[in-house]
Amino acid sequence: LVRHASLVSPDRQRETAAKLTSSEIFERELRYGAHNYNPLPVAISRGKGVHVWDVEGKKYFDYLSAYSSLNQGHSHPRIIEALVGQASKLALTSRAFYSDVLGQYEEYITKLFNYDKVLPMNSGVEACETACKLARRWAYDVKGVPKDQAGIVFAAGNFWGRSIAAVSSSTDSDCYNGFGPFTPGFSIIPYNDLSALEVELQKPNTAAFMVEPIQGEAGVVVPDEGYLRGVRELCSKHNVLWIADEVQTGIGRTGKLLACDHENVKPDVLVLGKALSGGMYPVSAVLASDEIMLTIKPGQHGSTYGGNPLGCKVAMTALDVLLDENLIENAERLGHKTRKVLKELPQNVVLEVRGKGLLNAIVIRNTEAFNAWDVCMRLRDNGLLAKPTHNDIIRLAPPLCITDAQLDESLSILSTVIASY
Repeated sequence: LVRHASLVSPDRQRETAAKLTSSEIFERELRYGAHNYNPLPVAISRGKGVHVWDVEGKKYFDYLSAYSSLNQGHSHPRIIEALVGQASKLALTSRAFYSDVLGQYEEYITKLFNYDKVLPMNSGVEACETACKLARRWAYDVKGVPKDQAGIVFAAGNFWGRSIAAVSSSTDSDCYNGFGPFTPGFSIIPYNDLSALEVELQKPNTAAFMVEPIQGEAGVVVPDEGYLRGVRELCSKHNVLWIADEVQTGIGRTGKLLACDHENVKPDVLVLGKALSGGMYPVSAVLASDEIMLTIKPGQHGSTYGGNPLGCKVAMTALDVLLDENLIENAERLGHKTRKVLKELPQNVVLEVRGKGLLNAIVIRNTEAFNAWDVCMRLRDNGLLAKPTHNDIIRLAPPLCITDAQLDESLSILSTVIASY
């Protein structure tokens, strides 16, 4: 006989939660949740624009933006209105039926990004998996690669999630150790290395090269000028699909609609997610030409929630906000201002500054006295939230709606904290 704990009404649970301190919230997550994250110790209860507040009411600048999901800012009123309005009418049908919103969204997004077709999914990793499946199917049906021999090339330092396929392409031991056996047919080359890429593309069974235009989780690694143009030229030369993973870099984050736009190049397959919904709902998308997309037939790929009316309405509104409020231009302008300030930080603490638009990072000199985690804790104490990656890098990515005054105030906090070491 299975015995359940005494039931508590949802209202009572919410009332209890509202009274918890930050420490109690940390302890509850540790007690009942899987230990697959190591959050910065702050318990957020509210967000608006570029700010969040913890349960004690302390206000912070959000310099992570949920890994660039919140480009439009927290709780944008237009996106909330779209979400509530659609949820009150129709949230989900599955793809077993048509809805009156999906086609509208498909037309909107394909015209905006100039592709023939879109395949809607939910999370970034789902979309990247979809892109890999599309590439393999295209390789067999169009390129003529022998059955089960299609290869996909990845760049070292890549990150596109933690599924088995994603960790099979990873060079981060924390991601892949203890999770084998891995997906076959993947090869890994150095990032920002066109010569190494051409060696792989010359192999007749290579289907695709999937790469981030700027590597986010690796620490905002920006390739050399001309790298993306070289990728485009080599993939075209060798009849290999270029898959651009713009889940983190797209939707205005780098000061262009897409990071690929900095070099005026178009990938064969475009993967979007995160800020596609303004951080309001899980929405991702894979865009491609008819030649690629129509290789997949009914029953060969899908998602119960992918393309649901609620997500579609939210995504269209989030893209409208991005364009109507000139957030792309704001990211480009304030990105230059940000890096100018960052480059003036003391070099005994900050070894390197890199980034584009409002996707930036500083490399911290790890010493016995301090490291990147220590810096983030001190930033938290002074009202700014950021998170280290790879122990010595701090990503700095506020919402794109940040104003000049807010940027000045937040960069002053950062400068003061760095100068304190």
